[in-house]
Amino acid sequence: MNNKHIFTFCGIATLVSAAIAGPVDTSKLPPAATKQGVTYAGDVKAIFDKSCVKCHGAEKPKAKLRMDSLAGVLKGSADGKVIEAGNSAKSPLVHAIGHLGDEDHWMPPPKNKANIGPLTAEQIGLIRAWIDQGAK
Repeated sequence: MNNKHIFTFCGIATLVSAAIAGPVDTSKLPPAATKQGVTYAGDVKAIFDKSCVKCHGAEKPKAKLRMDSLAGVLKGSADGKVIEAGNSAKSPLVHAIGHLGDEDHWMPPPKNKANIGPLTAEQIGLIRAWIDQGAK
């Protein structure tokens, strides 16, 4: 098999894998909070500080994702952006904190060393509102 065939095979395997996994069912997410003017500094940072920064802070941030600053969250991880400003339902961060899709991507992970529990529906709703309002 030449390199062209190997590339084609890998591409097909990736597409098949994605098709089997299927899209994330965002109907299972809590709705965005109705609060207006949600900001990182005023509303979201406290949630991230409690539930995310232990692993995604300044010291050895997992997946190179820093959640201890607005700039860090907006930059994203080693795999790319984690939020889509204006569309929380399409934001990988929301899928992860909402425990949708592959359990390996749930945040905080179940049975984590820091014993941090999952975010509440209210916390997820506030993060969704922040993202939907432009992630400022």
